Amino acid sequence: MGEIKKQGLTNTIISYFGIILGFINLIIVQPFFLTTEELGLTRILYSFSVVIATFLPLGITNITIRYFPRFRDPDKKHYGYFGLMMLFPLIGFMIISIMLLVFKDRIIAQYIEQSPLFTEYFFFIIPLTLFVGLTAVLNIYCFSLFRTSFPTLLTDIIIRLLTIILVIVYSLNIFPLNTFIIMFVGIYGIHVIVLLIYVYIIDRPGWEIDKDFLKKQNPPQLIIYGLTLTVAALSSLGIRYIDSMFIGSYLSLSMVAVYSVAAIIPTIIESPLLALEKISNPKIADAWNRSSLGEIRKIYYDSSKYLFLLGGLIFTGINISINDLLELLPEDYISGLNVVYILSISTLFNMATGANNGIIFNSGHYRYGVFMLIVLIFLAVLLNIILIPLYGIAGAAIATGIANFTFNFLKFLFIKIKFKMQPFNTTSLKITGLILICIFIGLVMPVTGRNIPDIIIRSITVTVIYLVSTHYLKLVKELYDDIPIIGKKLKPRGN
Repeated sequence: MGEIKKQGLTNTIISYFGIILGFINLIIVQPFFLTTEELGLTRILYSFSVVIATFLPLGITNITIRYFPRFRDPDKKHYGYFGLMMLFPLIGFMIISIMLLVFKDRIIAQYIEQSPLFTEYFFFIIPLTLFVGLTAVLNIYCFSLFRTSFPTLLTDIIIRLLTIILVIVYSLNIFPLNTFIIMFVGIYGIHVIVLLIYVYIIDRPGWEIDKDFLKKQNPPQLIIYGLTLTVAALSSLGIRYIDSMFIGSYLSLSMVAVYSVAAIIPTIIESPLLALEKISNPKIADAWNRSSLGEIRKIYYDSSKYLFLLGGLIFTGINISINDLLELLPEDYISGLNVVYILSISTLFNMATGANNGIIFNSGHYRYGVFMLIVLIFLAVLLNIILIPLYGIAGAAIATGIANFTFNFLKFLFIKIKFKMQPFNTTSLKITGLILICIFIGLVMPVTGRNIPDIIIRSITVTVIYLVSTHYLKLVKELYDDIPIIGKKLKPRGN
């Protein structure tokens, strides 16, 4: 995959450092330095803002991914595309702010009984939504310039570091909760400022829109595409955060905290997919513009194999040690054990289906993808309403898991039927068998009865078995060419 592999590898490395920080932040720092209610407050504020911020760009992120190649011309400052792009979130912010003010009382009424602290800080959603939305727009612009590493570094590492520092300082009782929330939101404002500076450094974008060139690009078509995929983006992001929002309404901020800590653990599994998509989606969009179906097929197959293999290793490591890990946290958090099991299974299936989003949503058949996402969000909402009152946070996990599995299965069927592509073969079966064997080994291994030593022993043993088996099963022979110095010496011989 050439450039995709190189930048994908860089982004994956950065993302995993970010995951480590995310773990330190949400698994160690916040549970020990914040009360469950305070932790739940930050998560629900962020969840609300991310979902609402999906509307803020009014589709320009999707337009940028698909149509920016038409505008790309550094000598002409991309015909003022940056100026055009920034108009959308500013208009969207005005619309969203008005709607939040109009529906404020109805939203607060849903949370006043179970999560009263959230209602006190409701208005912080407005600036946080602006910052999250602008960050998404600027990130996509960088990705379309094939500059993915620094934005990934900023999002996954620097912002998380600042959050960790803020939480620790707040725990010293130097300032009150109100100041903490202001500074929490302010970190995302810093994110936007740094991204703007970076864009100016790498691109020197033009603000003046070339109206004549824009007219030739059929603006109504661009806008319809962008707004249509805004619904898709809402559904896609909504499935990640809607469970926390429902838990805050049906249960309490403390349960939001427990669920958030448990739910972030399976996200480690899919972080390579998120890293890969940052570079693969613009590449797939470019391949569709050139009608290069063979290139798209190769990206689809390779992404499925590599992501399933890597995700399988992480999935195994998590599920053989999660009980020991949660026992290290304050007592309340052990109730999130089933959440991890359920969400990790659906996340692994998401990895196994590869870069399917980029193939569907950058093709001429993106409307079918939107329809599938609408089905996804309605299914998730319905299942959350039914299952949370019955099973608590485990019900939220079941709802999310079923919705995600259904969505990925529909995407798999659509690509297979419409484009005659499917990413699975005997290698997929070998990887599945390897995962099951390693999980079995990890679960039956003798243990010391002490959490940290057991986690280390299981993790090292299973990782060695997994990697050695991958080598001897010849699952990724072509990848050895990219390993410096020793790669070609290790490369398996024969077929």
